[in-house]
Amino acid sequence: MLFNIRGAIDRRILVNYRIAPDVLAEELPEPFRPQTVSGYGIGGICLIRLRNLRPRGVPSFLGMSSENAAHRIAVEWEEDGETRSGVYVSRRDTDSRLNSVLGGNLFPGIFNPASFEVDESNDRFEISMTSKVDGTRSALIGESGDSLPEDSIFDSLQTASAFFENGSMGYSPTEQGGEYDAMDLHIPNWDVKPFSVESVESSYFEDFPAETVEFDNALLMKNAYHEWHEGEPITADEPA
Repeated sequence: MLFNIRGAIDRRILVNYRIAPDVLAEELPEPFRPQTVSGYGIGGICLIRLRNLRPRGVPSFLGMSSENAAHRIAVEWEEDGETRSGVYVSRRDTDSRLNSVLGGNLFPGIFNPASFEVDESNDRFEISMTSKVDGTRSALIGESGDSLPEDSIFDSLQTASAFFENGSMGYSPTEQGGEYDAMDLHIPNWDVKPFSVESVESSYFEDFPAETVEFDNALLMKNAYHEWHEGEPITADEPA
């Protein structure tokens, strides 16, 4: 691996939607296809605050912090005769000017500049993000909960946790059409708990036909050590 950085996940909220697989398939380049649970595809937003982010060997006090949002789709693909799973990251947004300048150049992934508003107290969060590039907006209000929603397609927290932990490899578009960078997220002490959502909005997913998208669940992670490793990029056909 050429690229390896580490740091702490101060807070990570995964907001997850159940979506008609045929709708998601239109968003995906070959060789990716939607990964399904109970007949539904899974798309979502990762609202993550990173701190002490730095290359291997650099002291933590020299690391940087940032608020970030990633719009993701759970995917599968075939590689060396085996079915792999991960996520297709259709866009990344950040409040870090350094991330937006260096992303896609010094390290994988294009990061769009965005403004974030965050209000938090203990395990209650109000987070909003607005892209400075195209106005894409996400907003979330909620707090740490005790269980998944009763209508979630995941039958338990353990099932949901394992599903998202296994989707550690993420592919995202580059400036070169048909080329997709890869980053693998390692979290040795993976631990999530339910997040109870009071309100959520996403202009990205609200652009899908209304009857094909429905909120499913949200998960919260706090204070976790992590590493990002560069993976092998994929050259593929762009979606129509």
